[in-house]
Amino acid sequence: MSASPVRTDPLLHVVVVAYGDPTALRSSLERLGGAYAVVVVDNSSDPETAAVAAALGARYVDPGDNLGFAAGVNRALSELPIPSVDVLLLNPDASLDAAAVERLRDVLAEEPDVACVAPAQRRPGSDAAAPVQWPFPTPLRAWAEALGLGRFLRGWGFVSASVLLVRGAALADVGSFDEGFFLYAEEADWERRAVQGAWRVSFCEDAVALHAGEGTDPDPKRREQRFHAGVERYVRKWHGAGGWNAYRWATVLTAIRRAVVAGGERRRSSWRLARLYAQGPYRVARRAGAVPERRHNVRSLANAGPAR
Repeated sequence: MSASPVRTDPLLHVVVVAYGDPTALRSSLERLGGAYAVVVVDNSSDPETAAVAAALGARYVDPGDNLGFAAGVNRALSELPIPSVDVLLLNPDASLDAAAVERLRDVLAEEPDVACVAPAQRRPGSDAAAPVQWPFPTPLRAWAEALGLGRFLRGWGFVSASVLLVRGAALADVGSFDEGFFLYAEEADWERRAVQGAWRVSFCEDAVALHAGEGTDPDPKRREQRFHAGVERYVRKWHGAGGWNAYRWATVLTAIRRAVVAGGERRRSSWRLARLYAQGPYRVARRAGAVPERRHNVRSLANAGPAR
């Protein structure tokens, strides 16, 4: 007897924002087993990535430019019938099987006020859990760290978007990802907006994804600039210029304190971070060409478009 063909679920779409590394993308999509419709937005305009998408039945979108993560996700969402479908955001260097996806869907079904849910993560070849839950960046938390009180802080506010199931109704209510963020902190911004709108953010340790990490940006200096530029944009957006200055100098103080007591690479990385924040991460990243100049931009996603 031949195996029954996999039926693609019409109520969930997978969105992958890719940049190079078609081999990792293939592994990621193959693990889903064809159970869900997939949209690949290829920020690298790579023919090999296009070939992988075609071979695995994914819809391929070439925006013609590196849009970054937030705008790349929005490009895919604009073609989906939001709020009629839920969306699994999946990094090309991450993977999970259909059973894990279905466990995440159970969370949305059982808890109607949950806007999004993330699985547990681990690196390939490791049994150790990778961090997924993070606190929202705030000036108060930054100063607690600077004064050595960080160990007394508890709780988390948002989860990583490297693997994240998002409810379609929440997307319609909260709106798109803010394209003012190029890479990093866009999920913190979206999830904070969701929480302000009385939605909840959830974490499901029963579902596990593999995530290699750093797969779309092999340059550690550029990656560091992009990460902290995203943090700056987030803090400025939610806490204003005064809040950013408080956060910035608290981070400088924390980095200097760690550099004094650390040795080797930890000392060097702490001094680099202190210099980066003293200069201003977003300014440094812009001058280096690591992030483009963009204004904050959030759009409605209600009835965004048909699935074609």
